[in-house]
Amino acid sequence: MAFTIETYATTAEAARAMGADARFLAGGTLVMRDVNAGDQSFTRIIRSTDPALTAIRGTGDGISVGACVTLHQIVANPDLAFLAPVARQVGGPQVRNMGTVGGNLFAPHPYGDFTVALLAIGAKVTTAQGQKPVDDFLRDRDRSGLVTEILIPRPRDPGSFGWHKVSRTKPKGASVMSIAAYLPREGGRIRNVRIAFGAMGGHPLRATGAERALEGQSLDASTIARAAAVTLEGLSPPTDPLASEWYRREVAAVHLTRLLTRMERS
Repeated sequence: MAFTIETYATTAEAARAMGADARFLAGGTLVMRDVNAGDQSFTRIIRSTDPALTAIRGTGDGISVGACVTLHQIVANPDLAFLAPVARQVGGPQVRNMGTVGGNLFAPHPYGDFTVALLAIGAKVTTAQGQKPVDDFLRDRDRSGLVTEILIPRPRDPGSFGWHKVSRTKPKGASVMSIAAYLPREGGRIRNVRIAFGAMGGHPLRATGAERALEGQSLDASTIARAAAVTLEGLSPPTDPLASEWYRREVAAVHLTRLLTRMERS
């Protein structure tokens, strides 16, 4: 099947060119896989040379990351050091050199580990239609339009962010599940807690029950146990070739406990 490749100088032009018959080419780890698989749902490939798409810049209490910034760039940037452990566990070096932050937002289950971290940290996604929280973006990502920028909050305490990945092939296998937690503290109490799971639904989801159990509490063994008891609230674990729904339900609380215990001790 023949594809038309269109290149535009600005994201605005590229956004106008997008349509139901088009896919945007960022790193290519998703789009080219579909091309090689003979996907006939699109015939045009859109790309842009706009330098804003590959820029990383500070914005006060946050960091603006262009949608075409690669995961390798995340690892190499000192301002994003708290996200480096997440990016390092996405595929091998070749994938990280090509895979982009914007593309990861669209990665289907069980992929999209970096998006799990973005959901936990409370990132915002900018598209041609405007900016929205990543929570809202994920609920409607198939109709979101062209992503141009991701605004990542800068945690005041890097230790308030934690990451845990469960896979059968280490260190770069697809996730049985992944967990990211953001536990900012004020006066020893957790405020505005966010916990996100990957591979526990059609897209990354927040563990709303565990969040409620931790909000306003100190992080200790009893609080962690209460959060673990309601881990599955807000989640919808699937069955796939990596693991069954039953297995994911059985081990989710175990792995959340491990992550929170590690954060308590850090």
